[in-house]
Amino acid sequence: MPLQSVDACTRVLWNDNDLAVVVGRTMDWPESTEPVLTVMPRGMERDGGRTGSTVTVEENPAQWTSQYASMVTTIYGVGSVDGFNERGLAGHLLYLNAADFGERDPSKPGVQAGLWLQFVLDNAATVAEAIEALDTVQIVMTEAAGHKSYVHMAIEDANGDSAIIEYIDGEPVIHHGQEYRIMTNDPTYDEQLELLAQLDFSDPSSDTPLPGNVKATDRFQRAAYYSAMLPEPSNEREAIAGILAIARNVSVPFGAPYKDFGIYNTEYRTAINLTDRRYFFELTTSPNVIWAELDGFGLEAGAPVMTLDPDDIDLAGDVTASFQPAESAPF
Repeated sequence: MPLQSVDACTRVLWNDNDLAVVVGRTMDWPESTEPVLTVMPRGMERDGGRTGSTVTVEENPAQWTSQYASMVTTIYGVGSVDGFNERGLAGHLLYLNAADFGERDPSKPGVQAGLWLQFVLDNAATVAEAIEALDTVQIVMTEAAGHKSYVHMAIEDANGDSAIIEYIDGEPVIHHGQEYRIMTNDPTYDEQLELLAQLDFSDPSSDTPLPGNVKATDRFQRAAYYSAMLPEPSNEREAIAGILAIARNVSVPFGAPYKDFGIYNTEYRTAINLTDRRYFFELTTSPNVIWAELDGFGLEAGAPVMTLDPDDIDLAGDVTASFQPAESAPF
């Protein structure tokens, strides 16, 4: 997916309020990733070795049939980078320059990294199930639109469980627990946690020193600070407003001249209500937030794949009815 050392994207999970488990993320990138909101029913046949029409895993590609329906945002039409399934399991791929999936081991079924998230959403209902399922396959580096897939993944479920999964020196490093709520980019998650431990956000105030730049370490700490300040929401509107407020705080302004030193503007922001299975999407070049109800679609095996191009300034509010049947599945 990425082409060089960059800082991009932030994920924030709010799993300790009494209303709903909600999560948000930013997608930061130097060009359009051609995002399409896509609803995929159960019973879809997957080939984990393909990137579009290109075979990425030639020997022993993973083959599976989706157990769960999902709503995702696709990237370049070859994989998913954000989304959730009907059981309330969600996930997000973010850039990590340190990612190293290791040498290919053909004894394990291979999944090209663009389908890493989709494999999880298709096959697991909880974070624990996702971790178990991932132990049966090997994630394989891929490339799309000239960008290699240097990524790590955050997953969370409707019970509030969370995990950060990175591949470092060819081995998976998993941080599993409800306390792992924030993720950005490099350095590795171990190092980010060490940096965060040097700060005390247990009693945040206006006097708390706070880094203000857009690099990954600053965004990580700023997101943690503002997450600690979120008030208990009385309804979904307040919960989503809180998550999107943090996402906007850690966003990079559209067109800002950060590209020269490897930090890119925010292309879009998402928020997911995992309790009620509702997906919110905000394109930074549009003045409107849109959302869709997963339960408003036919999710049974054989139902059509439904898609919506969010790059339409006339879209606003609940766009569930605006999705249209796709001519074919994106992958």
